Amino acid sequence: MARFSLDEYETVDQRIQRFYRTFPDGRIETTLLDFQGEPNDTRWVVKAAVFRTSEPDARPAGEGHAFEIDGGGGANKTSALENCETSAVGRALADAGLSGTKRTTREEMLKVKGAEVRQRISKAQSEDDLNAIYAELNTDGIAQEFLQDLSTKKKALQALAATGATPA
Repeated sequence: MARFSLDEYETVDQRIQRFYRTFPDGRIETTLLDFQGEPNDTRWVVKAAVFRTSEPDARPAGEGHAFEIDGGGGANKTSALENCETSAVGRALADAGLSGTKRTTREEMLKVKGAEVRQRISKAQSEDDLNAIYAELNTDGIAQEFLQDLSTKKKALQALAATGATPA
């Protein structure tokens, strides 16, 4: 798995809270720039801007863009647009100097870890392998995110075992 700890990264929500504590009159604006595609396969593009003041003619202290596609893993299964907006806000806050110790957000790093975890799950050869992966994810506090993937693979391994075949 990835050689980083999710605990080292702030969530977008933590950045937003710090932004409003530091700039109580500030504001965050988001704009849907584009969306294309069919239901469950729509590509969303969002721009976010953060302002340290409520002045209507203020220049943004930071801007960020993000895109997401409906129907992928995690939040994109049901909420790709909302996920896209959150990502854009996190990037805009980082651009404004509110990135904490890491510019990347916890949510972005979870995507990286998710891809690696799903690859490990797909390569698992036994239920013991799946249990070991689950234990690691549980230690990281993110096991819930991958329960469906683990369950699907477990069923596939059980079906394979029922035929007497061995995993490839």
